[in-house]
Amino acid sequence: MPSCILALDQGTTSSRAIVFAHDGSILAVAQKEFTQFFPQSGWVEHDPEEIWTTQLAVAKAALRKAKVSAADVAGIGITNQRETTVLWNRRTGQPIHNAIVWQDRRTAGLCDRLKKSKNAGDFRERTGLVIDSYFSGTKIAWMLENVPGARELAKAGDLAFGTIDSWLVWKLTGGTVHVTDVTNASRTMVCDIHKAEWDDDLLKALKIPRSVLPRICSSSEIYGETTKALFGAPIAIAGIAGDQQAALFGQMCTKPGMVKNTYGTGCFMLMNTGTKLRASKNNLLTTIGWKIGKETEYALEGSVFIAGAVVQWLRDGLKIIRTSPEVEQLAASVPDNGGVYLVPAFAGLGAPHWDPYARGIVAGLTRGATGGHLARAALESIAYQVADVLDAMRADAGIKITSLRVDGGAATNNLLMQFQADMLGVPVVRPKIFETTALGAAFLAGLATGFWKNREQLASQWQIDRTFEPSMPKSQVESLRHGWNKALERSREWELG
Repeated sequence: MPSCILALDQGTTSSRAIVFAHDGSILAVAQKEFTQFFPQSGWVEHDPEEIWTTQLAVAKAALRKAKVSAADVAGIGITNQRETTVLWNRRTGQPIHNAIVWQDRRTAGLCDRLKKSKNAGDFRERTGLVIDSYFSGTKIAWMLENVPGARELAKAGDLAFGTIDSWLVWKLTGGTVHVTDVTNASRTMVCDIHKAEWDDDLLKALKIPRSVLPRICSSSEIYGETTKALFGAPIAIAGIAGDQQAALFGQMCTKPGMVKNTYGTGCFMLMNTGTKLRASKNNLLTTIGWKIGKETEYALEGSVFIAGAVVQWLRDGLKIIRTSPEVEQLAASVPDNGGVYLVPAFAGLGAPHWDPYARGIVAGLTRGATGGHLARAALESIAYQVADVLDAMRADAGIKITSLRVDGGAATNNLLMQFQADMLGVPVVRPKIFETTALGAAFLAGLATGFWKNREQLASQWQIDRTFEPSMPKSQVESLRHGWNKALERSREWELG
């Protein structure tokens, strides 16, 4: 009988593999970083072959560490950096260009033109996304226009597009399966999320031929098997979800109104809105959460650009701490922020403000301000930004939010988590297993293969490490958020003069 699930977690800077036991515990982890390419300002690329070789290497290493063979693995779940775009030759299996990464801004000009086109409203209404170079569609269009021979290959039916999930499935199956799941498709800017189908009008607007696209599947089904040569025996590939949706499922946010926030370099907050698609009136994205069986569930998403990165700035830029965990001790050296606010708009402001011209500021300084006040203001800035996104979600969803489930590096910071609970007025819940992205992919694969029976069984395995209850008086919360909003306004449109 199979005893485990293998999760492939293909991220922006590293490829990871985790082996999960039936009780959801981790048997082994392997990780390998890969090369980042910056050909010119604002461009970011990866080598698709290096992504594949590192992902395969860590998958084999994790199985070795766990002392299991292919026969012990019930299935493989894949989760991936979203929006990163690969085009390859179907006949040779070779990429025709480096992968264009989600962070890449080379198509900003094309996006500006699309915003003024007759299709502008269709993109928003049908895809749930804003027109932005973040998403895959304009990256495909750029490659078709700029890579020699790409358009000809596409016309001949010999060109394949995929986000990283599609590329890995293609390689794992020896080039026999070309699929994606609904969550990754919903981030391309050419998928109608009402129908979970490719949209011919949007494809035409971007001059993308339908022939290059993968088949859209659910997030939990058997897509195919790995070739025998890779692991010694075939393994079913049975779950796919983009990283943030996988984390939402791994956190067992499976009922409408349940919310998770991942505290990484930035923050990604997703709320399950159930089978009802809710268009955002507050500058959030509407996206597909997952599809299991015939049921599609949706989510609202808000992104904060700078979260953990503000702590890195204190460490590397200001050098007031030596290691990131030291920030908690320094912030705790003062009883409050002393009236100091830090707006970390180093790369503009994300949701729900969307101001690319905002810049970082420190406000409220007096002679009594210390490094402790600055450290505290930095941590508090993360919580204020998250609170702004959650307010927008409350307004859009009209659903009462009872708690926030958290993961990611900064979620280990107890001072920040307590302050977050105080600012939100709801409990903040930290799970025992932090690898929620990989766990979500494992759960999806395990459901498809019968390794786990149902969501109820999965929910019973999800365990709480600690709950932070809100305890700050409402008047104090209002005063602090008023100070934040004043500072935020002063950071807005800074670059515009």
